[in-house]
Amino acid sequence: MSAEAAPTILLAGGSGQVGGQMRTALAALGRVITPGRGELDLASPASIRSMMRTLRPQWVVNPAAYTAVDKAESDADAAFAINCDAPAVLAEEAKTIGAVLIHFSTDYVFDGTKSTPYAETDTTNPLGVYGASKLAGEQAIAATGAAHLIFRTSWVYGATGKNFLLTVLRVAREREEMRIVADQHGAPTWSFDLAAMTAKLMEQVNAQAAKESRGVAEIVAASSGVYHACDAGETTWFGFAEAAVRMAQGRHPQQKFARLVPITTAEYPTPAKRPQYSHLDCTKLAQRFGLTLPAWERSLHAVMDILGTETA
Repeated sequence: MSAEAAPTILLAGGSGQVGGQMRTALAALGRVITPGRGELDLASPASIRSMMRTLRPQWVVNPAAYTAVDKAESDADAAFAINCDAPAVLAEEAKTIGAVLIHFSTDYVFDGTKSTPYAETDTTNPLGVYGASKLAGEQAIAATGAAHLIFRTSWVYGATGKNFLLTVLRVAREREEMRIVADQHGAPTWSFDLAAMTAKLMEQVNAQAAKESRGVAEIVAASSGVYHACDAGETTWFGFAEAAVRMAQGRHPQQKFARLVPITTAEYPTPAKRPQYSHLDCTKLAQRFGLTLPAWERSLHAVMDILGTETA
């Protein structure tokens, strides 16, 4: 790709768990701009508008979010500022300049009362402030009329940052016993898989736009909306932890790990309620773009390989 042909990609939240993977995955697709908070403050609409109008990107990728699920219950203004207001402004500005907004949302927009995977058309009913703020962000983006793709995902983890997997592996080396919730069902999703999927989709759209001499926003407009995107298969938090500890034990047989004990949600009360079942049906993504994510167990094996001796 020549420098002249390379599109400009604004990546918000590039230092986060998903954003860090995005920086690498998107590098071959164009000029990736990853501003720090001093340059792009998502809590400030004026900062967002200034960045968008100065940079005028063709793509805006926003994995940034307020993700402190329990803290959000007492910090609703901050959660809505980042998860709703900021995406709305990004979408408004994207529409003005003819850009595409790719935004990430969550399985927590559902209440978990189903027992089969949630489709994009299923009724939303978030149980807490975090899910409500993310749903409001989805709705605000759609209301702008901008060309957009919203990817709802679930239980994101990786080899870096702060996440459930790394916490489990650390605590399992420090304690004799760990109590893990075993009645919440979903799909652990590796941040790398989300980034790779996003890059493949953008590559498809870029190729079609070049072939047809059209803008990327014009291409995406026909497919704008919400898509579910998570690793395949489902488990519980206990099942995820058990698999991780088993893999770590296999790699480090001399290391002593905690005994895992399954418990109910009622035995582990938290400020925010979680959906008991939030597995997402990703059929729409596969049908529209031909994209699927790997099985969660396969991705977990890959992450454990990356961690290597760090789990010892």
